[in-house]
Amino acid sequence: MSAEAVVLNKVFGILRRELSAEEYVTYLQIVTPRIGDATKELRKKTKDLSLEGIIKGAKKIEKKGR
Repeated sequence: MSAEAVVLNKVFGILRRELSAEEYVTYLQIVTPRIGDATKELRKKTKDLSLEGIIKGAKKIEKKGR
């Protein structure tokens, strides 16, 4: 596992323990530049996702980028 993957796994573990799903979406807004009301858009897009679902989706995206 690469050093980046190790760090990301630690970050996801911390986020999972410390943030609610809405806080995680807010975190994504902060670290991802967007145009418009990103929090509102992300809430709509992720309203049916659990934090686990969000993390799984992020991991899938990460794997595709390799």
